Amino acid sequence: MDIIISNSGGQPIYEQICRQIKGAIASGKLRPGEMLPSIRSLARDLRISVITTKRAYEELERDGFIQTVAGKGSFVAQQDLELAKESNLREIEAHLQAALELSRQIELPVEELHNILKVLSEED
Repeated sequence: MDIIISNSGGQPIYEQICRQIKGAIASGKLRPGEMLPSIRSLARDLRISVITTKRAYEELERDGFIQTVAGKGSFVAQQDLELAKESNLREIEAHLQAALELSRQIELPVEELHNILKVLSEED
């Protein structure tokens, strides 16, 4: 499982982990029943605190994306893919709303915001 941590984005590390795992589940890269790395193993691989990784796993479990079995580990939970997709859509909407608010502050026309999104999508 590839998780990329950015220190420059301002988003807490545990949220970055959650977002990427949710995305992998929604896209089918992680399948129901698949075992996730242990909290300690993921913390070591990402060179972050075990507490941070534990917080991410706890949030994922609370949101129903993973299940933890004592002594066995954490696994991708069975779930409705539409529910996972809806969670990602809410996050996208929040980011787009923040971008829209920022563009209004600098009086950037919506058309220019569309152009920026188009250019960014073409970079992939």
